[in-house]
Amino acid sequence: MQKAISKYWPVFVLPTLLAFIIGFIWPFIWGIYLSFQRFTTVSKTTFVGFDNYIKVFQDATFTHAFWFTAAFTVVSTVLINVFAFAIALALTRGIRGTNLFRTVYFMPNLIGGILLGYIWQILLNGVLANLGKPLLALDERYGFIGLVILMCWQQIGYMMIIYIAGLQNVPPDLIEAARIDGASPWQQFIHIKMPYLLSVQGPALVTDFVKNVNNFNVIYLLTQDAYVTTDQAMASSSAKEVDLLVTWLFRLTQEQYNYKMAAVIGIMVFIVCAVFTVVCFRFINKKEAAFS
Repeated sequence: MQKAISKYWPVFVLPTLLAFIIGFIWPFIWGIYLSFQRFTTVSKTTFVGFDNYIKVFQDATFTHAFWFTAAFTVVSTVLINVFAFAIALALTRGIRGTNLFRTVYFMPNLIGGILLGYIWQILLNGVLANLGKPLLALDERYGFIGLVILMCWQQIGYMMIIYIAGLQNVPPDLIEAARIDGASPWQQFIHIKMPYLLSVQGPALVTDFVKNVNNFNVIYLLTQDAYVTTDQAMASSSAKEVDLLVTWLFRLTQEQYNYKMAAVIGIMVFIVCAVFTVVCFRFINKKEAAFS
């Protein structure tokens, strides 16, 4: 079997590699190229250097969308991981019905983002309407709260499973030895459990952060009233209140046909995710080295 794999591995690797190059690498390189161009079609371009980037940073909509994205991503990532970790701690203490609770908490993650957006739009807008408050699509504050609630409801179960796996990887002998030596539960958590969790915390945080930054389908559908209204001017002004960078990118292409600016936004989103990934893993690696 090993000989067959070593001999025919290109047969298995090349199709996936080719799909990855066509579906990701080439569009990414092309997007970088277009972000430095002025064009009406991709075959007729004029190099303008960093002019497109300068225009984006001077756009008030970008500033609002950037900080809205930053606030939403940070708040969602922190709340998701805190609650997921707390639930994981509770479900690894041997309480009755642990498997049932794990299944129930994980089930929301199995529902697609499109369906989630529609369901929660109906639920939250119904509550807001009964309270006499603005709908999600028309108010930045309620739109932000609705998005955070939805993302927590969907992703806490997934992150919980990751933290449970990390906690179950802690050798019981170490916990028992620490307890015999008189270590308090807090000391056991800080000095034994946390070091073993670092190996899963880095990938978990990065995955959650990137998913929240690129959370297009949920916010688009949760706030779709701002997009489907017949008054296009009203749609644009309302949508800006609850735009993430990725939804603003979509509006730039679909409403304004401004593909060069959309390319810049796409590159900016990639840079944000890449910087966070590098910083997060460097921090985690330093902590692992310190604990070891």
